[in-house]
Amino acid sequence: MIRNQAVKLVLLDLDGTLADTAPDLAAAANRMRASRGVAPLPAADLRPFVSQGARGMVAKAFNVSPDDPQYDALRNEFLHEYESELCAESALFPGMDDTLRQLEEFGIKWGIVTNKLARFTVPLVDALHLSDRAVCIVSGDTTPFSKPHPAPLLHALSTAQVDAPSALYVGDDRRDIDAGRAAGLRTVVASYGYLGDGLPYEQWGADHVINSPRELLALVDLAG
Repeated sequence: MIRNQAVKLVLLDLDGTLADTAPDLAAAANRMRASRGVAPLPAADLRPFVSQGARGMVAKAFNVSPDDPQYDALRNEFLHEYESELCAESALFPGMDDTLRQLEEFGIKWGIVTNKLARFTVPLVDALHLSDRAVCIVSGDTTPFSKPHPAPLLHALSTAQVDAPSALYVGDDRRDIDAGRAAGLRTVVASYGYLGDGLPYEQWGADHVINSPRELLALVDLAG
């Protein structure tokens, strides 16, 4: 159990923490490459960039940064490709559904806070059959700011009617940990996620690290 105040709310990032969405995101990027006669990239090469969203996928697939004149067109094309098949292979990480059900059984609320835009978040969460279970679903455009700004997490706390010391945030990107700390939540790295290609997660300053979804239960006092 994480000491301090009892945990009443668990907030989770979506891509790379709650669900493994890399297969569908990688497929979208590789469809774009195929349309240009370029060989596909291995999914393992694209996977670390998933948590960076379209920006990361376009950068890896086409070596294009946001200041490149081609970037906007490529980004829009990528989003269209992804939207056309956003839950063909995406699935909850092994053990995640059982973990969520145990949290629910013990009256601990859980919700989603992601930088993914609502036009993608809503249908994806619906397809994963989680919409009616989450106490809140905060997308990248729900508030004027996205992570690492604390605004999305503060919005989630307000929606769930839980104060920051009673909540924790689980994510697989440094922005998740920065946002959680800025909002006053206890933070947890999902080391089974995508993790990006920057600073090692051991240096992100999180309160804890879990290697599988089930390990999340050890951080919560289910005995109440």
